[in-house]
Amino acid sequence: MERLQKVMAEAGVASRRASEKLIAAGYVTVNGQTVTTLGTKVSAQDKVEVDGVPLHREKAVYYLLNKPRGVISSAHDEKGRRTVVDILRDDEIQERVYPVGRLDYDTTGILLLTNDGDLANKLMHPKYEVAKTYIAKVKGLVSNDDLKQLRLGVKIDGRRTKPAKSRLKETDRVKKTSIVQLTIHEGHYHQVKRMFEAVGHPVIKLHRETYGPLNLQGLQPGEFRELKPEEVRQLKQH
Repeated sequence: MERLQKVMAEAGVASRRASEKLIAAGYVTVNGQTVTTLGTKVSAQDKVEVDGVPLHREKAVYYLLNKPRGVISSAHDEKGRRTVVDILRDDEIQERVYPVGRLDYDTTGILLLTNDGDLANKLMHPKYEVAKTYIAKVKGLVSNDDLKQLRLGVKIDGRRTKPAKSRLKETDRVKKTSIVQLTIHEGHYHQVKRMFEAVGHPVIKLHRETYGPLNLQGLQPGEFRELKPEEVRQLKQH
């Protein structure tokens, strides 16, 4: 469910503020009923009309991107830097899509982009606990105790992270670095980097390899593909 004025703005009727004025003035109906209450929420199944004209809503699309380094996980960037949406636009994708969650500028890996606001909000809500698996190259030699701490949860900003899965994949005793696989079900700001910092192993490189049931098989950095109907169904059932 999304706010009516947001749906109108995304359909190109007017800005959100102008859409609110149209709603308040009684120009908008939902399923044949005039709506004047700001904040009213509608779903993709609701029929919205503005001054008697049906609202044209883009079909829902879902894309999976292997995000390269040095790209912003946003639809726009005030500094003019390249965004994940720019990558899709280069391939002439017409729909206005948005990334589900964020990956840092220097973090690579799996990222979902869609115009399905209901699904995006669901996937980002903490209660749905979507599993996300990362591969991190970190400073120092990670011990079993460090891995146990990551599994049990570490304190960040006074709160303990939820239980995670951690596995040591490789160590380099000469360079004193380690590669660790970490699976979490949360998505707080810089969470993975801050978890490793909490156990004394700052992140050098970070890559997200899975998101829920999705993986990057067959996709090189900067490549993307449309999700299969079965994959969309799995995400919606998550």
